[in-house]
Amino acid sequence: MTRGRSQRVLVRHWDGSEEHRRPDDLVVEEPLTVQLDGMTVTTTMRTPGHDFELAAGFCFTEGLLGGASVTSIRYCATEPAADTEFNLVTVETDGAPPATPRLGLTTSSCGLCGAESIELLRERLSPLPPSETPISTDVLAEVPERVRAFQDLFGATGGVHAAAVFTVDGQPTLVREDIGRHNAVDKVVGRLLLDDDLPASGQGLFVSGRASFEMVQKAWAAGFAVLVAVSAPSALAVETAAAAGLGLAGFVRDGQLNFYFPSE
Repeated sequence: MTRGRSQRVLVRHWDGSEEHRRPDDLVVEEPLTVQLDGMTVTTTMRTPGHDFELAAGFCFTEGLLGGASVTSIRYCATEPAADTEFNLVTVETDGAPPATPRLGLTTSSCGLCGAESIELLRERLSPLPPSETPISTDVLAEVPERVRAFQDLFGATGGVHAAAVFTVDGQPTLVREDIGRHNAVDKVVGRLLLDDDLPASGQGLFVSGRASFEMVQKAWAAGFAVLVAVSAPSALAVETAAAAGLGLAGFVRDGQLNFYFPSE
């Protein structure tokens, strides 16, 4: 079920010389609680829409499935979905490891140093194989503009991020928007998971914000060949991309980019 993702309000707009009243569209932000086999694993603030993809993608990219298959996804397994305002999603599997309750996503404030964070990923993820058909730099530079044509909610509100899958020739094949960068990525990965299209070998992942450790982690988990971000990467993101064998491009805008090659 997809609910309204924007809300219209009346604002006083100053155009530099005069004040006018006009409507303005604001992005909707609501909490979503995700349960895995009955255990609450996270609550995240998200833009309603594609909630099942978000829940499945989060469980996959965070390594919570442990190789198990998703057997069903639904709103609130114990009471009518309307009672929780469609803000609780239950993911059921055929045998995921017992989940550990979480309050939110693993971030740079989780208490782990960079080396420990990378080692934890190495324990569950193998280095990515070299891409048989590398995506050229000139194609990567064009991706943000191509994705922009599909960012309808951003066009209406100016308040959301986008994540997109793109092919070796730079064509977007799947675009999702959300107020949270990580949510947009999880929605994309969740769709691929539910369509049995993982790993995303030979394809690229675009994000409309910065390339943090978390974005690289999710791209690695999903098996993308390259991550493209319109803003800067963090030092830990570059180090993690090198460990993964993941191509990483930052500051991709106006036809230019910085490509961060894995260290030798």
